[in-house]
Amino acid sequence: MNAWSPAQSAAGAQEVVVTATRTPQKVSSLMAEVTVLDRALLERSEGRSLVEVLSQTPGLQFTNSGGLGKPSSIFIRGLESRHVLLLIDGVRVGSATLNTASFDNLPLDSIERIEIVLGPMTSVYGSNAMGGVVQLFTRRGGQGPRANAKLGFGSHGYGLAAAGLGFGGGGFDVQAQLQRQTTSGISATNAAEPFGSFNDDRDGYRQSAGSLRASWAFAPGWRADGLLLESRGKTRFDDGPGTDARAALRNSVQSLQLGGQVLAGWHTQLAFGRSLDRYDTLSSASPWASLGATDTDQTQLSWENRVALPLGEAVLVLERIRQAVSRPDQPYTVSNRHIDAAALAWSGSINAHSLQASLRRDQNSQFGGRTTGALAYAYAITPALRAGGSYGTSFTAPSFNDLYYPGFSNPTLQPEEGRHAELFAQWAAGPHQLRLAAYRHRYDFFITGGPKPENVPGVEIDGVSLSWSARFDQLALSASFDEVDPRNVSVGKASFGKLLPRRAPRAFKSNASWQFGDLKIGAALQAYSFRFDNAANTARLAGYSVADLSADWAVAQDWTVGLRVNNAFDKTYATVLGYNQAGREGFVTLRWAPR
Repeated sequence: MNAWSPAQSAAGAQEVVVTATRTPQKVSSLMAEVTVLDRALLERSEGRSLVEVLSQTPGLQFTNSGGLGKPSSIFIRGLESRHVLLLIDGVRVGSATLNTASFDNLPLDSIERIEIVLGPMTSVYGSNAMGGVVQLFTRRGGQGPRANAKLGFGSHGYGLAAAGLGFGGGGFDVQAQLQRQTTSGISATNAAEPFGSFNDDRDGYRQSAGSLRASWAFAPGWRADGLLLESRGKTRFDDGPGTDARAALRNSVQSLQLGGQVLAGWHTQLAFGRSLDRYDTLSSASPWASLGATDTDQTQLSWENRVALPLGEAVLVLERIRQAVSRPDQPYTVSNRHIDAAALAWSGSINAHSLQASLRRDQNSQFGGRTTGALAYAYAITPALRAGGSYGTSFTAPSFNDLYYPGFSNPTLQPEEGRHAELFAQWAAGPHQLRLAAYRHRYDFFITGGPKPENVPGVEIDGVSLSWSARFDQLALSASFDEVDPRNVSVGKASFGKLLPRRAPRAFKSNASWQFGDLKIGAALQAYSFRFDNAANTARLAGYSVADLSADWAVAQDWTVGLRVNNAFDKTYATVLGYNQAGREGFVTLRWAPR
């Protein structure tokens, strides 16, 4: 519900976002908790991966297996990483073989802003949105010609070169961005790695990426938008001694949207999108690894209609999604599936009362039909204070690996089904915001990890989230505290009553930035309690805190020098047992952005 974002004014409550309801709405009018990360923050994220940037926000935690370009996951409010849906300009981006979003190889320099919605969004977006949605919006051209460039270097052989060129005018705009990023990296593993993957070498990463976005207002009230995004990476990883294990990564997104006003109060949009996620193992030390590419190719066709009603606004979405997968050597028994869906959502206000409702039906070629819904209500007690609650249902389909991976799968798995409730109160006065939320997740047919996964009776997650942001003249502050208790409640199972792995029960985050003339300095702190790395809760990872420092100096018109120190106190920590995170790192960046 609030636009909490590091070093950002609480005036962000008046920002307009689209992810929460698929319609443009002010953040202050929403019931779901929404976080907005802008381009200015992304410019100051040298050396940090996308999941690390996202994890600075309330309710999110991350894991990473050894640095930039290595497998990473996001957990929203204690739910699984497969319960996070990633969109790029409305297109689903992820691996259907793993059932995870494709965070590892996306170019930050192509992203203009990020919207993060916490809470069940299945009744709006379908499977994988049980915990929430992260949507990346690519950069677009502004009025007149515009250019940008960036050059940076830092610890562990880090180098970055990026540039962009855009134009806007006469109803047409276009923006092109290019990015090249390299690092010699750190050793991904250490001696604590439990499965024999330790190899004490540097595991670097390099990435070449680009995006092209164009928009054409070809008639009054009508616009066509197109996107091409391509990112290719090479990453080194550890899966045992004796071989320099390497993989090639590829992510691509293409989309075309056509929308406009049919009648007064009726806006329609047709959209086609395609995304590719490829992991190509080039060399490996493991006797179990298959060399070659594992692909997920997703296509998405949707027709969306927004209609203004005498009370509020309704949205009707018809959607078809097709997922096709492939792997080297022995193929999957089933290699594709399609989902046909229809969703209806409504939002409106009556005096101090605000309501939102949504209903969606998904027809899956593998699992048949699933219907999900959500209802939310808020009451403005005073102009500054609102309170409310929500309830929703959700589901998440199993991955192709869970169902069909040769020798390790279970083709009888069924989708997980969830029930979610939240109560919240928010106070907003001028540049100050405070939000308190208590939530409860219950989901059945929980899919266990590891070989031969199975559906077990269920999981219970209870949590509380408190976030605050404010601005005092040139000083911007924000902080959040989360407490979450995610437990397996499958009676008769060895993991009954145990905490779900890799989620810390408590997390504290704070950010501060101070503008002093041409100088802007910032500091961020994240602190996490212990977590367990396995379902049996026998492998404990210690809690940790990490502080980052930054400074930006406008040395001349259009030129800025950025300095950043990540993990300033050189903390040794791990988010996955046996996998390293970088110690203290420094970065220097020169940016050019004519105004």
